Order: sequence, then C-alpha cells, then structure tokens
Amino acid sequence: MKKLLAALVSSVLILSTAFAQTIPAPTIAARSWLLLDATSNQVIASQDPNMRVEPASLTKIMTAYVTFTALRDKKLTLDQKVNVSVRAWKVDASSSKMFIDPAVPVSISDLLYGLMVQSGNDAAVALAEAVAGDEATFVTLMNREAQRMGMANTHFANPHGLPSPENYTTATDLATLARNVIKDFPEFYKIDSVKSFTYNKITQQNRNRLLWLDPTVDGMKTGHTEAAGYCMVASARRPNGNGERRLISVVMGTTSDAVRTAESQKLLNWGFQNFDTVKLYTKGQAIDTPQVWKGSKNNLKIGFRQDVLVTVPKGVAAKMKPVLERKDPLVAPIAEGSNVGRLKMMVDGKPLLELPVVALEPVDQASIFGRAWDSIRLWLQ
Repeated sequence: MKKLLAALVSSVLILSTAFAQTIPAPTIAARSWLLLDATSNQVIASQDPNMRVEPASLTKIMTAYVTFTALRDKKLTLDQKVNVSVRAWKVDASSSKMFIDPAVPVSISDLLYGLMVQSGNDAAVALAEAVAGDEATFVTLMNREAQRMGMANTHFANPHGLPSPENYTTATDLATLARNVIKDFPEFYKIDSVKSFTYNKITQQNRNRLLWLDPTVDGMKTGHTEAAGYCMVASARRPNGNGERRLISVVMGTTSDAVRTAESQKLLNWGFQNFDTVKLYTKGQAIDTPQVWKGSKNNLKIGFRQDVLVTVPKGVAAKMKPVLERKDPLVAPIAEGSNVGRLKMMVDGKPLLELPVVALEPVDQASIFGRAWDSIRLWLQ
C-alpha cells in the first residue's frame, strides 16, 4: 500500500509540475525557496529546494512536533508544571528567550507559547528536558521523526537551532515538516497564529509579520542566524471552489526581516492567484466496473484508495479529460488494492498526470465449472 501511494504521488508530482512550469515562477530574493500546495501535497515551484541550509529557529518546528506527539500520547499534559533547569535558563544569553526562571516552575502550555510565539531558546531546552529527560535524548527523537517523515537531507543537533555544523536541512524537508505539523496537530498549530504572548511580565510579539499583513496567514515560524540569513516558513488558507486550499512557503537565506516577509507574501500570492487545486476523485469512488473473468463476481469496482487532488494552472481544470487504460482481461482471483490499470488526465492531447488504478474490492475465483466456461469464452474472443 505504501508503495502504491508513493507511486501515485510521484506520478502526480512529475507530470503536473512539468505542466505548471508553463507559468513563469516569480523572482524570489532568497538562496533557496519552495512553494507547496499542502492540499494536494504538490510542489508548485521552487529554486534550489535541496540546497543544504542551516535551519536556525525553524528547528523549533520539529521541537514543537515532538512535544505535540508527547501530549497526544499522554506523556505530558498542557497544565503540567515542570522545573526549569539551570541549563535551560542559561542557554545563550544573547539569543531569543521567554525568560523562564529556575525558581519558578512553568507549565507545558506556557513553554509552547514561549517556543512558538516568542521563539524562546530557553523554552526549547525546557521542553526537551520535559519530554525526554535531557537534550541529547530529545534530539534523537527529533531525528527519528525526521527520518519517519522522509526528511532525507535533515539532521538536528539541538532543539533550538543555535548554530552547529550538525544542524542542517533543506527547503523541501522543511515543507514536509510544516505540512505534517498542520495535518497531524491542527489543535496545537493554532498557537502559531497568536500575535503576542506575555510571560514573566514580559510581552513579546510573534516574529511572523505576515500575521499582521495577511489575514489568511495562520503560521508558521521565522529563523535567523548570521550563517542562515533571514528565513521563514509561512502558511495560508484561502477559498478554493467550494472549499479551502492551503499553501506553505519556505524562504531561506534572505537579507533582512522585511525581505523574508515580502518574499514569502509574494510567493503565497503568486501560488493562490495562478493555480487551482482540483479534487479529481474521492477515496473509494468507482470510476469503472469492468468485467471479471473466472470470478465469483461478474464485475469489479476500480478506482483509488485515497482522494486524488492535483494543483494545476488556472483554466486547465476545465480542459482535463480522463483516459482509462485497463489491464484486460481481468482474471480472478483479484486482491483488493491490486493494480488493474492506469488513468491518464489529458489536456489538449498531452498527459497532465498519470495515476495507478486499483481494485476497490476482492474477487475470489469462481467454481471449477465457472472457470471452465469463462476459459471457453475467452478462447472464443
């Protein structure tokens, strides 16, 4: 099943991305960038997306994900109070902090706001210690999650993103991580949209300036070090047909806070203005019911075992025409989920995308007499 899903995603991305390139991508003043349609999980455009870059405070997106996982698994609770270690308190005094105090226990909830809104490096260490006991063990969990998500070019060295040669990632991997946070933990992702947070009588604003400039933006995170430059992962939701569509932009290595904000906004606007996301088929929807030979049933429902969505340039969706190519004759036994053909979506006679089609139900063999009769019929055909 995993291989089937991978094949479907791969075919959609390769063909439809090539088609999308007929629309010129915007010029983005960044070392590396990428725009992902999170609804279809399709990269719309990118530049050097697999360039190795320093993640800076974007590291905290994974710190948050691992903490969310611990909350989901009941290893922690939001109102749970934890002691602040001297190590967490002393973390790089010149860096971003939420100003926790070793003399005052702090709740997991406050630490999450301190991490995601204030970008507190002290909050990152305190959460790491609360989840795993120490930073080193927590970092192991971070890298384990990165590997599970398929972030092949990422390695984390710490939970906060302060400079380390062992802390690196790519725009591609950060987009993957961002989408997983939004998909797996929507209830916690809402913290990203909070514009300011007060702790220890100190109020700090969210560094994501798009929260003030664009009401459709509801997260993610900014980062900055001298080596990384100014970086941002941003996400926005806007109407798409009868539903909503979400885009995730990743901009790495810009020259200032103002530039990363402007370039992220430019990228999101370009994606929403020039592309639509179309739902082609629903999970379990039968796109055809071809004849089955030598089976306990005469016909078989075929289709897809997941919703099929694709992002295409505006105006293209109305031109798409499906062409089904089956592996006829279909002879029982047929296992549910087995590949029975492919569906091509054509535009002006050219393939836009190609999707593997599967059996939506199993079909057992017929009796010996049924099989014999169908053998004769097949021979005559």
